[in-house]
Amino acid sequence: MEEVSHMMRLHNLRPRPGSRHRVKRLGCGESSGHGKTSGKGHKGQKARSGGSIRLGFEGGQMPLIRRLPKRGFNNAAFHKHFAIVNVSDLNAFEAGTVVNEQLLRKSNLIRGQFVGIKILGDGELKHDLKVEVDKISPTAREKIEKAGGTVTVREARSVGKNQAEVASSEGEPDAAVGTAKPRVRKTKSRKKKSE
Repeated sequence: MEEVSHMMRLHNLRPRPGSRHRVKRLGCGESSGHGKTSGKGHKGQKARSGGSIRLGFEGGQMPLIRRLPKRGFNNAAFHKHFAIVNVSDLNAFEAGTVVNEQLLRKSNLIRGQFVGIKILGDGELKHDLKVEVDKISPTAREKIEKAGGTVTVREARSVGKNQAEVASSEGEPDAAVGTAKPRVRKTKSRKKKSE
């Protein structure tokens, strides 16, 4: 039995049956079915050119989204966003390189705003590197150290913030963290209330 091979080549490329739909041609005479008003009906706001109604608008009536009660709490506003870098991405650097935030930004591996950098263990590392990050998975740490590299976890950002919160709650100024300003603001607000 002879096998018939349907090999896809440039000369026999065809769109998938049913994927191409006939374009609705408007204003082509009354016999076309889409003449005269072209499917827009008679007059009114939606029949005008450029006339549109925004999503959720109910003609001036209080819209549904504002009529419904708002309940619960959403933590999305307080979510901490970390820039993710995989172990396989670090192969772009030469052996013995110090990989930090500045170098990762320069190489376009990370971009935008974030709280810190986290290394994940996807892939394999071919040579030793000195990595300075805020968070790292156990797998990624094991792979970097196995390749002869070192991992330094930066804790300055998170520790400084916690110290500032503790100091401000106790009301003790800390020169290193710089919590004297919030205390001054509190005394000003108290004076205004007393006045």
